[in-house]
Amino acid sequence: MSSLVQSVDWLAVAPPTIAAVVGLVVLVADLFVGETRKPLLGWLSVAGLAAATLMLLPLLDADRSTFCLVGDTGVCSYTADRFTLVIQFLVLGGALLAALLSVTALKDAGKRLPEGEYWFLFLSSAAGAALLPASRDLATLIVALEVTSLPAFALVGLRQGDRRSSEAALKFFLSSVTATAVSLMGVSFLYAATGTLHLTRIAERIQGVDGQLHTLAQTGVVLTLVGFAFKTAAVPFHFWVPETYVGAPLPIAAYLSVIGKAVGFSGLILVTVVALPSYADVWGPALAVLAALTMTVGNVGALRQQATRAHSAVRLLAWSSVGQAGYLLVPIAAAAHSDDPEKSIGSTLAYALMYGAVNLGAFAVAALVGRAHRLNRVADYRGLYASSPLTALLMGFFLLCLAGLPPGVIGLFAKVTVFSAAVDAGLGWLAVVMAVNVVIALVYYLQWTALLFRAPEGEPVEHRLPAPLTAALALTGVLGIALSGAPQLVLRFTDTGLF
Repeated sequence: MSSLVQSVDWLAVAPPTIAAVVGLVVLVADLFVGETRKPLLGWLSVAGLAAATLMLLPLLDADRSTFCLVGDTGVCSYTADRFTLVIQFLVLGGALLAALLSVTALKDAGKRLPEGEYWFLFLSSAAGAALLPASRDLATLIVALEVTSLPAFALVGLRQGDRRSSEAALKFFLSSVTATAVSLMGVSFLYAATGTLHLTRIAERIQGVDGQLHTLAQTGVVLTLVGFAFKTAAVPFHFWVPETYVGAPLPIAAYLSVIGKAVGFSGLILVTVVALPSYADVWGPALAVLAALTMTVGNVGALRQQATRAHSAVRLLAWSSVGQAGYLLVPIAAAAHSDDPEKSIGSTLAYALMYGAVNLGAFAVAALVGRAHRLNRVADYRGLYASSPLTALLMGFFLLCLAGLPPGVIGLFAKVTVFSAAVDAGLGWLAVVMAVNVVIALVYYLQWTALLFRAPEGEPVEHRLPAPLTAALALTGVLGIALSGAPQLVLRFTDTGLF
């Protein structure tokens, strides 16, 4: 008789485990640390996220799996392959940068943001986000999705006495819970049709589904995708994004814009390309239409933002993130029609890495400007070069990367990669829609960039750079510039081996 007791591969599960354990340590330490020493909790959290990120290095050599079925070691619930490591690097590295922004934000907020609770929720969400790309069954996927989301609701509404923050958290919570409920119904339909939750077994069994269950399986495919489409902020599940980003503390808006998207896209890839390749005729066209709608609505929304409106900088970044989500969906849709779906998925991962680095850099500059201008309007960035030349140059570089213009070579490279994925898959109409949207996005990115170098109105405002903000700006700037010099490194890193 085979033993039901399994040994756990602790090295494989180390990255999310370290984030979770440090979160618990911070929660307990908060009970014993005096008010004057609370900032130490932030630095402990930063150190924990750095350690979790470094634990990815020993996993680069070979694929590792654990929590496998007894008698079938090829079917596992947790797999640390190259796809997992790329997403975990994006998630944990992005969380580390957002944590550096949080250290300064918590100091500026004073007692309005409780530090112990903040860091516990932040690390819990990061642990869930790191778990999701390694999940290889639908139950673990949904649990990881909720472990990422539930602390994020609380983080959005954690600012005490702020009505906008509470309202944003409520909208985020209600819309997310609805999307999750729909996804769970889809998962139950897929389980009823196939009798399994493991992704690879679903892929095998769903091809031979009885004719009576075919409609049930198709409905399950569509409903399951809804929850992940919500996380990616795909239209029409995008409506929560602008208000949530404005109401949340700025580091949490940055966190949601990158880590939230990474979670949604990794979930979409696992459900569609790994579990449901035989239903590509269902999810392929659906994702192509979602991609076209998402990039168009996002870019038009960003174009309509008024520079003098309160919080317009964060709103513009929010709408921009919706538009970028549309570009990220293109290669996943292309995988349904491509002879080489692995190359298409690699395009999405390459774009996600570029977007993560430069978008977090733009949020870091927004956090700096927001310290001097509480309303954080786009108009407040006028003349930034006069008071802080290096910061203005970095912000201009980040915006040009997002626009896909030199010297932001990595942004141009990522867009060309996505564009070619659509063309190679025969989705010429989607490539045309993307080209039009890239032109629309140029308008607001270049307007903001030009504003940085105009003569300031009145005396230039001095911007003091705290050490954590300096570190975040330096890391994102160095990463963006290095990848612009050698963009081929991104494609090598994102060669997933998922299939």
